Amino acid sequence: MAKTFAKRRHFSLGDGLVKGFAYFFIAFIAVVCLYPLIMVLSVSFSSNAAVVKHGYSVIPKSPTGDTYLYLFAHSGVRILRSYIVTIVVTIVGTLGSMLVTSMISFALSIKDLKYRNAIAYFCNFTIIFSAGLIPWYFVCVNWYHLMDSYLALVLPSLFSVWNMFLLRTYFSAVPVSLYESAKLDGASYYQIYWKIALPLSKTAMLTVGLMYALCYWNDWWNALMFINNRDKFPLQYFLYNILSNVNAISSGRIPSGAAANIKLPSETVKMAVTIITIGPIIFLYPFIQKYFVDGIMTGAVKE
Repeated sequence: MAKTFAKRRHFSLGDGLVKGFAYFFIAFIAVVCLYPLIMVLSVSFSSNAAVVKHGYSVIPKSPTGDTYLYLFAHSGVRILRSYIVTIVVTIVGTLGSMLVTSMISFALSIKDLKYRNAIAYFCNFTIIFSAGLIPWYFVCVNWYHLMDSYLALVLPSLFSVWNMFLLRTYFSAVPVSLYESAKLDGASYYQIYWKIALPLSKTAMLTVGLMYALCYWNDWWNALMFINNRDKFPLQYFLYNILSNVNAISSGRIPSGAAANIKLPSETVKMAVTIITIGPIIFLYPFIQKYFVDGIMTGAVKE
């Protein structure tokens, strides 16, 4: 009896040490990952002169909100408009992308689909080979007439083959007997997709939806290619322009007469722009982190 108790105590002590080490290690990784974000936030509230003199620091040096005042005082209305454009494009683009991607994924998960392997091959082919920038631009402008259109911020990123294959793997894991039972009850493939496949694939849908949302939220390339009207600039591209202008003035590339009396926060504005752009995503991510991890792990473990 005493030996059994000692053995259990030994195992409990060992388990406690392992658990303590795991907690310490995870906390250390969390601090390492959080450190750059804290530094970015600190520098954005620091004085530009102090940052230039002393460098970056986790604790704000000469704390001030002048950088944010500069951004919102000079471009507050435009930043708000760009926020609205980005939010609308992200919502519309994510919903459209999820609809297209999930329908194609569901179709390719059906083994009875005619030419299923050929369609999957052509989709996979586009990941490896691309026609290039010029044909892509020519098709978007001359065929789809996307120049200076809000659709230019949505359509080019509407479909991702990688996300499609991720969803197809998840749909393929749904028992075929469910589909067969629904077909015997007279359900069409559209009804099976809408009432059976989608409700059973919420985790994967949320994961892929987050990927699409991040893609649309961070996109500035499509705006650079197709948008000339400043009122249609998304947030990322508008702040990219502000940062480019500040760097151009600070570096002296603009004639001295035009920038002789201008003192711009060239260092702190970079960090302030980063905080403005990633803020909403940081607050959104914790609510869907669980589903994101579960969706990424789909198919990773072989049964």
